[in-house]
Formats: sequence, C-alpha cells, structure tokens
Amino acid sequence: MDFRHDRQYELVLFGATGYTGKHCAEHIITHLPANLDWAIAGRNHGKLSALKKELHPLNPNRLPPRQLGRGYLDRLAKKTRLIINTVGPYSLYGSAVVEACAINGTHYLDVTGEFPWVLDMIKKHHDTAKQHGAIMIPQIGMASAPADLTTWALASLINQTLHVGTKEVICCLYALKSQPSGGSLATALGIFDTYSLKQLSEAGKPYALSAMPGSKPSRPRPLLEKLTGVRMDPTLGALTTAVTASSDTPIVERSWSLLSDIYGLDFEFNEYQMVRNVFVAITIKVLYAVAMIGLILPPVRWLLKMMVYAPGQGASKEAGFKESIEFRALAIADQNTHNPRRAMARMHYKGRSMYYMAGFLLAEAAMTILREPPAVGPSIEEKLRGGLLTPACLGQAFIDRLNKIEGFSLTAEMVDA
Repeated sequence: MDFRHDRQYELVLFGATGYTGKHCAEHIITHLPANLDWAIAGRNHGKLSALKKELHPLNPNRLPPRQLGRGYLDRLAKKTRLIINTVGPYSLYGSAVVEACAINGTHYLDVTGEFPWVLDMIKKHHDTAKQHGAIMIPQIGMASAPADLTTWALASLINQTLHVGTKEVICCLYALKSQPSGGSLATALGIFDTYSLKQLSEAGKPYALSAMPGSKPSRPRPLLEKLTGVRMDPTLGALTTAVTASSDTPIVERSWSLLSDIYGLDFEFNEYQMVRNVFVAITIKVLYAVAMIGLILPPVRWLLKMMVYAPGQGASKEAGFKESIEFRALAIADQNTHNPRRAMARMHYKGRSMYYMAGFLLAEAAMTILREPPAVGPSIEEKLRGGLLTPACLGQAFIDRLNKIEGFSLTAEMVDA
C-alpha cells in the first residue's frame, strides 16, 4: 500500500479563507464525497472558524472540515495525502509549501500564474518530488488549465484517430466576462517587484519550462504579424495577442515534453485572443505593449495597487453569476500532405464565477489524483509517479469529472480539412 494512505487526512485546503480558497471549500462540501477526510488550514484561527460556520448550511448532513492552524509546514505536509494551496502571491508565500510537499511525498495543487516562479520550483524541486512520488501541479486554475486541457484533448483525439502527432494547436480566448480578484491583481502587479526583467525574459523564452528542447516553429511568423500581432485564420477569424499566452504557453509546452508520445515530436502551440476585426486586433496589441511598459515603472505599479481590490476580495456573488469564459482551438495533424486533417475543440463555462471555476478545478483535480478508479492498469498516483507536472497529465479522467459540473463543457471533434 502507498505510504500516503496511512495519513490523517486525504486533503488539506491551505489558504481556505481567501477569495479562491472559499470557492474551493464550497465546492468540496457541496460536491465531493461525504466520506472525504479533509481539513482547512490558514494563519487566522478566527477566519477559519467563521468559514466553518459559513460552510455548514450548504450541506448540513455532512461533517464540517477539521480546522488546522498554519503550524509548521513540514508537519502539515506529513498529515495529508494532498495539499491544495491558494495562498498567493506564490513567489512570496508558496515556495516553502512546495518544498515541504516535495520532501514528504505529498501531492500538491495551486492556481498560480507566476510562470517565473514555476520555473524556479521545477529547477529546485522536480527531482525531489519525483523521487518521493509527489504529484505536484501548479497553474491548475484559470491559468493554465483551460488552454492545457483543451490542447491535450485535441492532441489525444488526433493521436487516437489518425495515429500521428499534432503539428500545431492554435488556441484562442474566444470570449471572457470576468472581474479579477484582489489576489490576482496583487500577483500581476507584484511579479515585477519580485523578478528582474532578465529573469522574466528567461522564463518567457520558448520551451523554458519544457523537459526537453522544443522543435522549430512549423510556420515562420510573417513580419506583419510580428509588428501588429494580427493573425488571420480561416476557421477562427481575426486573432491578436492574448494576455493569457504568457502564462499558458510555458505550461502547454511542458505538457508536450512530458507527453510527447501523444503530441508528437514536432509540436507547436500558439495562443491568441479573438477579435472582431484587424483594427481591434492592432489596438489591443498596442495597448498591451503600453501596459507592459507601464508595469515596469514602480510608480505606476504603486498607483494601481491603490486603486484595485485588496487581496482576499473580489466581485460579489451576484456579479459572479454573469461571468463566463470560452476557449476555442484548432489542431492540425502532423501529416506530410498538402491538406492535413484537423480537429476543433471548445471549452466553455458559465456559472458562478471564474474563481468558483478555479475552485472546482482544484477540487476535481484533487479527486482525480486521490480517488479516480483506474479503468485498466495502474491508478493516477501509480502512473504519474511524481514530479512538477501539468494539468494535462491528469488526462481524460480529469476532463470527465469536469464535464459533469453544471455549466462546464470541454469537447473535441475531427473536422473536414
């Protein structure tokens, strides 16, 4: 038997009283099995007690979670099979949690979008986590699970249908209605305080997080696209620079390197934002460039911090019900023909809020690791064996769980070339 099965808890939600943490706790108590032995942990005993009282009316017939103080992280990691960490910014507060989990063989999930920090964690803890069998998956929230899972679904479909790899996936943020939380805004603004431009540049290089060298782009970018950010695709329409690409692309490229038997060796991923026309595309490219220049300047960051939600705060529940997100993606099979086969995928969610989505992504990923019964062969724990991995590594079992959630859908199908 796996040594983790003797531990006191199956799951500990660390940072349960934060904005995303509360959404995750809500999903756990209303949707996960009643016999799940779980606990909430954090720094503030009073806030944890208040959260327990908030959770009880949501499912009165279920025992509430145990309440733990932050304690020493090493002791916390030894008590549970898996830790969900929602305490950010992760570059400030997450490193010690990752280290404790890697050393103690404790599975780990978070919702960071701080790809320079993820690169640092891979360099420091991947080998240790693999040695101790700890499945550790950062960026399994809005950054970068939608793009990563959508890409995996396409590559897997092409591999199973055509028995070939995937040449390129063109992923686009097709629609988004959402308000960022205080924690997300603090992270976005603080990343320039934590990392130098050199470090950001290093982490942003192609295949920086990949476990093996990447292939050369199959399609050289035209000069006009480089200058304007505009790409015209016959299927997806007018596309432009996507803010989400900076955090999503490194994770998808790491998935390719870990699952190259599915993706193929000559794989390329490009993420964009869908726009109405070329004029809007160019405008967004310019505004994005201006915003990046502004964020480099400390006075601009200071001013913005004064104007946004404080960490732990976010949109109201009423506003959350109006939020939605949609990704669409096109995959081109790696076939040496003039007209290779293609596949299309759509990921859509409309429900509580984007942060509730982050919460159920964490909770359902945890259940995929902890309890997903294998159809044939080894369990997820036995198959993955550990290391700093990606959402795509959880595969179809994870997607199947997500597709059972009201308002969520991820589908992929072959289409005519």
